[in-house]
Amino acid sequence: MRLPFLLRSSLSRKIRYGLGLLAGLVASLCFGGASANTMAAPRSIAFYYGKTPILKQLAQFEFAVVEPGHGFVPVHTSHKTRWIAYVSVGEVNSSRDYYSAIPKSWIIGHNAEWSSDIIDQTAPGWPEFFVEHVIAPLWRQGYSGFFLDTLDSYQLVVKDAAQRQQNQEGLVAVIRAIHKRFPRAALILNRGFELLPEVHNDVYAVAFESLFKGWSESRGEYIDVSDTDREWLLAQASTVKQQYGLPVIAIDYCLPTNLQCSRDTVRRIRALGLVPYVGDGRLQTVNLASRH
Repeated sequence: MRLPFLLRSSLSRKIRYGLGLLAGLVASLCFGGASANTMAAPRSIAFYYGKTPILKQLAQFEFAVVEPGHGFVPVHTSHKTRWIAYVSVGEVNSSRDYYSAIPKSWIIGHNAEWSSDIIDQTAPGWPEFFVEHVIAPLWRQGYSGFFLDTLDSYQLVVKDAAQRQQNQEGLVAVIRAIHKRFPRAALILNRGFELLPEVHNDVYAVAFESLFKGWSESRGEYIDVSDTDREWLLAQASTVKQQYGLPVIAIDYCLPTNLQCSRDTVRRIRALGLVPYVGDGRLQTVNLASRH
């Protein structure tokens, strides 16, 4: 679930850092001293990757996942909304401010569809780098959790079973490093089902996309999900809920003007005991129908 491009913040680093110190303290106070994993399942969640978060609408959700690369600093917003930063673990776009610090030897491939480079999850020092250069600055800005995306990108490059296992172990190390450094941060995985035996105690929830209605970035169109794909996802969701006791979030996609599609899809997802969000294909609008 990625943006095709990012814009850099117009705020100066000094201003963002100063606001961030205060925001980080606010985030810590909101979550208290316990691990975020002990929180109840989210009643509502929104995913919005637009340039300027629509605060009035997003504040109506308990959780709001936003793209931090546009410079949003959640310091002066309502404490009732928990702001979650989108972060890409398996890939990195050249527009990210930490891109130039990544050793070239850590890049093992390229995802042409999203114009991003694929990171070797087995690279020595990668977990520490990710925590220090990606997670820590966002925590200081006031984000109280992280939506961890592109957890399966290594599969685009790695074909050997042993290498796949090594990359999975690398991802486990990254997730554990984040949780160890920021135990109050709510970590939401985008899929990553195969990692849960090792990290279910470190994460707050698991999300997946396209249960009933999907979006094809390559074709630029909305699609219906096949029964076979849906049955597989529901089997994974059942395991996540029953075996690990974690909340499951289903993210589907409808044309913003098709309100009937949105309402029906939200209803079908919620009827399955999952937390729904239905957005447009690139998550540039806020769908309030997903609140209830």
